[in-house]
Amino acid sequence: MISSVSVSASSSSVEVPLPNGTVTVTAARELPAGESRGVVAIAHGAGAGMDHPFLVGFAAALRDLGFTTARFNFPYFEAGRRMPGPAVHAQLTWRAVVEWIRVDAPDAGVWACGKSYGGRMASMAVAEGLEVDGLIYLGYPLHPPGKPETPRVEHLPAVRPPQLFVEGSNDPFVQPTSQLEDAVASCQDARIEWIEGGGHSFEVKGRKRPADEVGASLAPLVAEFIAESGR
Repeated sequence: MISSVSVSASSSSVEVPLPNGTVTVTAARELPAGESRGVVAIAHGAGAGMDHPFLVGFAAALRDLGFTTARFNFPYFEAGRRMPGPAVHAQLTWRAVVEWIRVDAPDAGVWACGKSYGGRMASMAVAEGLEVDGLIYLGYPLHPPGKPETPRVEHLPAVRPPQLFVEGSNDPFVQPTSQLEDAVASCQDARIEWIEGGGHSFEVKGRKRPADEVGASLAPLVAEFIAESGR
C-alpha cells in the first residue's frame, strides 16, 4: 500500500512564455513531513497528464523518502490536446517550472524527472543550458517502437549533470537494449537501472499491479541516485 507523509500541498498556475504568447499550466508542489532533501520536478509522458496514477504514486513515494515533489502539465495537455506541441514549448515549460520552484526554494537541489516524453524534453532543455542538479528518465524513448534507425540521442553528450535512465528491459522504445547502452556510454555522467521484464510503463508480463504501485516502486532507485550524486 502506498502512503504519503506529505504535510503541505499547493496547486499553482505557472506562467510559461511561449513564442506566440504566455500561457499558464497547472502544477502541484507537495512537501514531505520532515526536512526536505531537495525537489524532484516530475513531467508527464506524451499521452497522460500530471495526475496519472503512475506519477501520483511515484511522487507520493518520493515524499515518503523525504523529497519535495513538483508535478506539472505541458501546455498542449493543459489545452486539452492529445498530441505534444513543438519541442521548444516543452523546453520552455521546463525552464518556467524550475524558475517557479526556485522562487520558494532558492538553495534546494532540483532534479528534473520525466516519464518518457517528459524526460526527453528535460534532457533537451538541460543540453541547451537549463541548470538542474541531475536528471532522471522513467522510460527514455530512445526511438519510436520498431524504428531503431532514428535514435533521439544527438543532444545527450551535451548534458552535464548526472543522468539516471530507469528502463524496462522489454520496453519497445529501447530495443535493442545495446543501443541505449551505447548512448549512455556517450554521456558525460550517466547510468542505467534496468527493470527486468518491464515494458515502457514498467508493466511486467504476468504480474498485474496498479499503476500507482508501479510508480512508487521506482522511487527508491531515484532516491539512491540523488544521494549518490552528492547534493
